[in-house]
Amino acid sequence: MSGVIGHSLYAILARKAAAARKSPIASLLLRNDSSFLAGAYLGCDIQTLPAALGLNTGAESGYGKLPGGVTELNGEPVRQWTLNHEGKEHTPSDIHAMYYGRAHLVLGWKGGDVQYAIPSDHLPDYFAAVTGDAVELFGPGERQLAYIFGWICHVIGDALIKSVLPGLDLKLLNGSYTPENRPIQDLVAFHEIGVKELGINWRARLPDICDTPVESIQPHYMRCAVERGRLGELFPVGWRPDREALLRRTMARNRVHLKVWLRKVFRDLELTRSGAGWECRPELSRKARGLSYAEMVELADKANYRHALWLIAERIADAFDEVVERHDYLQSLPQATRGDWKEITERWKKK
Repeated sequence: MSGVIGHSLYAILARKAAAARKSPIASLLLRNDSSFLAGAYLGCDIQTLPAALGLNTGAESGYGKLPGGVTELNGEPVRQWTLNHEGKEHTPSDIHAMYYGRAHLVLGWKGGDVQYAIPSDHLPDYFAAVTGDAVELFGPGERQLAYIFGWICHVIGDALIKSVLPGLDLKLLNGSYTPENRPIQDLVAFHEIGVKELGINWRARLPDICDTPVESIQPHYMRCAVERGRLGELFPVGWRPDREALLRRTMARNRVHLKVWLRKVFRDLELTRSGAGWECRPELSRKARGLSYAEMVELADKANYRHALWLIAERIADAFDEVVERHDYLQSLPQATRGDWKEITERWKKK
């Protein structure tokens, strides 16, 4: 599973859930869609970096940690890719250990940083403090707010799908979040739900994420900056301003590599038509215990996968509501009238 598909879908559905509730944040998220989706993926998954560097061509490939024992890819000798910062080489695993938990808040902490994990019942306070700081310290502007609400989608979505937060009962092949289940989730999310039901043009929409700017609010909400603002007051421990410069380099590099990685994601998720119907790539079938694409779709239906996505979206929308109710500024945002062009025509056509 690519990760970017699942988290983008959570965000798209959460925005729809927020709009159905007439939340004032929904229109802002739609106006700043690319930043919203960027926050929903790159706002958390800081390890979006190449795995390998070709020794002959210098070409970068893969994602994150280079699998053990791999010394050649596509006929070219390779080594683990590293990010050089101030004369020191950092592997994606190094960066993951330093930053992953700081973005995900409730999961993924490593080493001595484990003590700084945020209890799940403190998440609304944390989100609200970050949002207030975005306006008061990093504002004005909507883009960074959209990025923050995208990040909230990732934090809640990951915590639910990985069973850190209770309430999600998704049983596919062997649980809700396993290597065998992730291809099923991604393929069904991409094609059956994204393209067929929601009309999402993934290839046109997701690459725009890569062109969004690095947001200064991200080192702040990851506590990799100078302690200040509402967040510093409510959560005064765990701040590491010494890690900010490397984090900013990493965030910029995330955007470069995602553009490359998306091409592989789209290629891997392609379907081909056979006499028996649509088929996915053999390697994805092998990862899903040999299931055909049709069998994956059937299994997802039996497991009530769409209900699981609905629940994730509703829980994210709950988090949105908890943030909005803490800020008069967000409550005063203009909410567009819901309606399509037919309804507009009926109102405007007559003179």
